[in-house]
Amino acid sequence: MDSENLYYFEKAPVTKAVAHFAVPMMLGTSMNVIYSILNAYFLGTLHNTAMLTALALTLPLFAILMALGNLIGMGSGTFISRLLGEKRTDEVKHVSSFAFYSSLVLGLIVTAAGLPLIDSIVHGLGATPDSFGYTKDYVTVMLIGSPFVVLFFTLENIVRSEGAAVTSMIGMMLSVVVNIILDALVIFVFHWDVIGVASATVISNLVASVYYAFHMGQKSQFLTVSIRWFKASKDILGNVFKIGVPVFIMSIFLGAMSLIFNHYLVVYGDSAVAAYGISSRLLQFPEFILMGLCEGVVPLIAFSFTADRLRMKHTTLFTIKTIVALAAVFGLIVYLVSDHLISLFTNDPQLIEMGSYILHVTFLSLFITGMTTLFTGIFQATAQGTAAFIMSVIQGVTLIPVLYLANQTNGFHGVVWSLVIADAVAFLVGAVMLYALRNKLQPELESLVQ
Repeated sequence: MDSENLYYFEKAPVTKAVAHFAVPMMLGTSMNVIYSILNAYFLGTLHNTAMLTALALTLPLFAILMALGNLIGMGSGTFISRLLGEKRTDEVKHVSSFAFYSSLVLGLIVTAAGLPLIDSIVHGLGATPDSFGYTKDYVTVMLIGSPFVVLFFTLENIVRSEGAAVTSMIGMMLSVVVNIILDALVIFVFHWDVIGVASATVISNLVASVYYAFHMGQKSQFLTVSIRWFKASKDILGNVFKIGVPVFIMSIFLGAMSLIFNHYLVVYGDSAVAAYGISSRLLQFPEFILMGLCEGVVPLIAFSFTADRLRMKHTTLFTIKTIVALAAVFGLIVYLVSDHLISLFTNDPQLIEMGSYILHVTFLSLFITGMTTLFTGIFQATAQGTAAFIMSVIQGVTLIPVLYLANQTNGFHGVVWSLVIADAVAFLVGAVMLYALRNKLQPELESLVQ
């Protein structure tokens, strides 16, 4: 680890250290949301609701690919940060090489397994007759590009784990810029609609992955992509999967929840699915800002857990205060201009009304989801595998029965409100577990949760 990164891990004031790790991540994740929003915007210019519906229906597939990347990336990344805190720098090369090649293999498996089942996958995503062809086009391209998408999410975590937050941000922004440029070309110049948007996403992930691999191979002191450092020892597998599997399950549950949610919304028409697709992309912006904050401090928390636990407490407290402030600001903005935000994507009055309503409801849980993400990050950083696993399943386990009951009793409104209820339950469970683990994590954390 170079001296600058070591300074931010060990000696910088907590506010400065959190800013160093979190701000680049927040900027990077916000840029990712921007290009997700722009995907919908570019397709929206074609005034084809079926295309917007296809884009919404394919969110679960993207969630699965992200889950595979985070399975290796988050598990390896938190392990690398703890190893650096323990000064076990030689082991870091083995872990980083393992992460690189394992993620490529996982992506290839998805391609080989998914393409023969393409029609079944599209039907399973809930495509209607109008949106089936567009959905199939998007899914086909994403399956072919799976290795690059999985690799991107893995390497972003690995680079960030050694403290190279700015490098991580540059890679994410590079992906976004390439994607935006390609989106404009494929929609307005080549007229490739959904196929073009999906191809732009894959290519942008490939470009960013090459950038990360270059950093790991040529710039980083301890990370590597060399196959000769590849090692799959029991220690590496245990530490990676102890955290990676809960992260994977959480992402799968998010994808499954999105899939189930879409199936309930389809009953209320393509407009309901499209409205949710637009509003969820807008909600992603503040959610990913908070996620960037919470995930950005994970390496700092992991390092401090093995090196300086009082610093870990101060980092957590400052992060909580920042979550409160950001949630308040974003909530106020949305309640003032929600209709105008939705109208950027469509001129359909029904879509605008439904999308604005969904935004108002789901923004109620913004602070809750921020805190839930922080709880999960603490459990991941401190290698609390059981707690991380519980956090990975609790929201999905809660949402399914709540969604069924809410739909039966309150129809469309109940479906929308079920998301807030599931978020609240996950928050309460996380808070209880943090309190129960306070002495195991460190005596100083007791004051945090009392």
